[in-house]
Amino acid sequence: MLMKAYGSAVIGVDATTVTIEVHSGKGKVMTMMSGLPDNAVKESQQRVEAAIKVNNFRWPGRRMVINLAPADIRKEGSAYDLPIAICILGASDQLKCKDFSEYLIMGELSLDGTLHPIKGALPIAIQAKADGFKGFVLPKANAKEAAVVDGLEVYGMVNLQEVVDFFDGKKKVEITVVDLREAFAISQTEGEFDFSDVKGQENIKRSLEIAASGGHNVILIGPPGAGKTMLAKRLPTILPPLTIEEALATTKIHSVAGKINRDHGLITIRPFRSPHHTISDVALVGGGGIPQPGEISLAHNGVLFLDELPEFKRTVLEVMRQPLEDRKVTISRARFSIEYPASFMLVASMNPCPCGYYNHPDKDCVCVPGVVQKYLNKISGPLLDRIDLHVEVVPVPFSELSKERKSEKSASIRERVILARAIQEQRFIEHPEIFCNAQMTTRMLHVYCKLSEESSQLLKTAMDRLGLSARAYDRILKVSRTIADLVNSVDIKTEHLAEAIHYRSLDRDGWAG
Repeated sequence: MLMKAYGSAVIGVDATTVTIEVHSGKGKVMTMMSGLPDNAVKESQQRVEAAIKVNNFRWPGRRMVINLAPADIRKEGSAYDLPIAICILGASDQLKCKDFSEYLIMGELSLDGTLHPIKGALPIAIQAKADGFKGFVLPKANAKEAAVVDGLEVYGMVNLQEVVDFFDGKKKVEITVVDLREAFAISQTEGEFDFSDVKGQENIKRSLEIAASGGHNVILIGPPGAGKTMLAKRLPTILPPLTIEEALATTKIHSVAGKINRDHGLITIRPFRSPHHTISDVALVGGGGIPQPGEISLAHNGVLFLDELPEFKRTVLEVMRQPLEDRKVTISRARFSIEYPASFMLVASMNPCPCGYYNHPDKDCVCVPGVVQKYLNKISGPLLDRIDLHVEVVPVPFSELSKERKSEKSASIRERVILARAIQEQRFIEHPEIFCNAQMTTRMLHVYCKLSEESSQLLKTAMDRLGLSARAYDRILKVSRTIADLVNSVDIKTEHLAEAIHYRSLDRDGWAG
């Protein structure tokens, strides 16, 4: 007898429907599997056999052929255990139901028949709806994640016996429902971090507000204990809330990586990723034997924070150059190519020198001549070229720390950021691939960043006197456009341009001695 069920294979952040076929017939008692399965899929026979027997079902003493179609797509992981088990039970007449065509079935079986969570439940659910399936049967731990997809009946199951009873009509299982409005409402409540906790540092908060408003990358330079990490962790609290499209795109990536919070299902706050400086280039951009999204993709629509930037291996930093420009990363293999989105804000921090006290107002730097420049040279020019704001962070004096008065809350700053982003959304309405000022091309600068004669002269004087490099020109224009947007100014004025010039510390001649 031939039985068919339907599962899915996740490739990148998208899914492809897979047909699981089991044929039980006469011949030498053996089980064969075809359809380009990896080792985890091949080992499913032992898991499925144990789960079937422990749940008081009979393992067929016949020749069985298991096929996973289409055969030219590699099947990876243990999520095919459940559909294979259901097909085997149906082919051996232990299931009354013989038609599973309305349902997509996925799940990993333990030896006692318990269902373990799978990776990629959200992209699988999205594809299931697109392919016209009525429902999706999967482990209960993944139910909320998949239920985000509207118009698809999602059934979260605990074990194999419950799945069998569901298909035989012996047990009614409630459909999992997720209220997206409630999920987004919860995300707007106050979190752990807030800018009101920051004493002093008004100029730094101002620079981060500009960065959030225009989607600019930023680097914070300052001595140990000046508050660089504390400020960076609070940046997501002033970014605009995720839209439903951004939330789904972000959740898909985390779903594929198996990093979803099982209690919520949908990621409704912007991600903040802070990898350690010992990270490898593959872990940062993605890849591996079985390709997985890296940290830059997990930070999609959020913030990637690289603390102590010069301590990262140079090869690791260099692989970020192309994703920073294209906002996606392509993982190529001999037989296939996978593309992961990687549109993130880069926030980096660094000490000004190895000892940490170069340009410190109170402590003396003990580094020998030339060491400061050597330390800065660990960061390549092309990478610095992609960072719009260079912000010097100085320690907060005791007089500021001891003040009881609270600073401005993140919610107030976020309102200004949202208004600035709304202006940019209207500006780039004819450019669907551009969302904020930081993404403007050189040609667009000539259209949206026109300067008056007075402003042009100011910029020319600044570049000559401060020794600013040519790469700073475009960055200054983009940042000044954002500063103008924050005050709803149609034109870029000289004060906007002057403030933008101030944020190019590392481009100045003689900054490092």
